[in-house]
Amino acid sequence: MGKNELPASITEISGGITVAAGFKADGIKAGIKQTGKPDLALLFSEKPCTGAGTFTKNAIRASSVDWCEEILPSKEIHAIICNSGCANACTGDRGRMDTELMAKLTGDTLGVKKEAVLVASTGVIGKPLPMDKIQSALPELSKVLSSEGGTNFSTAIMTTDTKEKQSAVRIETSQGVFFMGGTAKGSGMIHPNMATMLAFICTDASIEPELLDRTVKQTVNRTFNNLTVDGDTSTNDMVLVLANGASPVTISSESDLLLFEKALYTVCNDLCKQIAADGEGATKRVEINVTGARNETDAKLAAKAVANSNLTKCALFGNDPNWGRIACAVGYSGAQFSKEKMTIHLCKVPVFKNMQPELFDESSLHNALKSKVVTIDIDLGLGSFSAVAHTCDFSYDYVKINAEYRT
Repeated sequence: MGKNELPASITEISGGITVAAGFKADGIKAGIKQTGKPDLALLFSEKPCTGAGTFTKNAIRASSVDWCEEILPSKEIHAIICNSGCANACTGDRGRMDTELMAKLTGDTLGVKKEAVLVASTGVIGKPLPMDKIQSALPELSKVLSSEGGTNFSTAIMTTDTKEKQSAVRIETSQGVFFMGGTAKGSGMIHPNMATMLAFICTDASIEPELLDRTVKQTVNRTFNNLTVDGDTSTNDMVLVLANGASPVTISSESDLLLFEKALYTVCNDLCKQIAADGEGATKRVEINVTGARNETDAKLAAKAVANSNLTKCALFGNDPNWGRIACAVGYSGAQFSKEKMTIHLCKVPVFKNMQPELFDESSLHNALKSKVVTIDIDLGLGSFSAVAHTCDFSYDYVKINAEYRT
């Protein structure tokens, strides 16, 4: 079974972070954003959750990242509070104190200790949090929490995103059924190193912290770490996963763990696709599938090199079947490949083989590249390992959006 093939026991369904039993959420306008759009989101489980996460490797990072990383993995998480419009990064001692205060205020409102609250922030770097606005909004936000509030949560964490991003699955096991759902925000400054953007995933299965931590890190490495929009790694990136055990399913056997891993991969990979499709100024999503690698490292090196190639992404915006830029990226990626067997397909059309071009109809392929989803398939011709990377094209609007971000 390939990575993108689902077993019959896993079904993709509509919903997000509140599809799993016992989770409530919502998002409101607290006045943090100058636009007046929703900017404060809260997720809560009355049952304590096992929590795990992955975090940005940017050496300059927000205090919210440090707060969560110091707490996790844990068996006592109850809530995630997230604001948008202000990253609370590069804000010194005040920023650290504001993050802790945000956790304390949330905990006091919900009746849990501050260490049971994970904190996330996203937005403009270098500005302090308006704690008075957050404190004033928390009581109202806590009152509107519901199992139907997942979409409002997703909307409130957005910055330059044009749409909310949600994904969910239903999983059948020998013990019964459990659910998993997630949401993410991210449109620009996305080039992960251990984590990316903000993503929150919830499940009602029961799982031990160490096992969840290992599974989350492995899955993020195969999904979010292969996602890029513009080559910039954010100061605030994190992926947080909570499991509250509200279902009858406990993840302990090897077979159930494999299902759990596949479900988590499915949700994470779907969120990656949505982020790539919503890349700042993007006109199309690009999926790079690398096969035939001698090991997983080489597969990822080749896939990420193509995903990070600005020249390739500019060509794709212009619907130019310039396979040479793809081959060039594979060549400098550091991945080993067979010069005799390596092939490149663009929109399923063979364009490169045996270190030379294949004959193809340029006009037809130019038109195929106008689709909203473009696939690049690369076979390195050396082995059986594979990897998938997600990105988008580079348009004129990307420059415009980021040139005017603070104005």
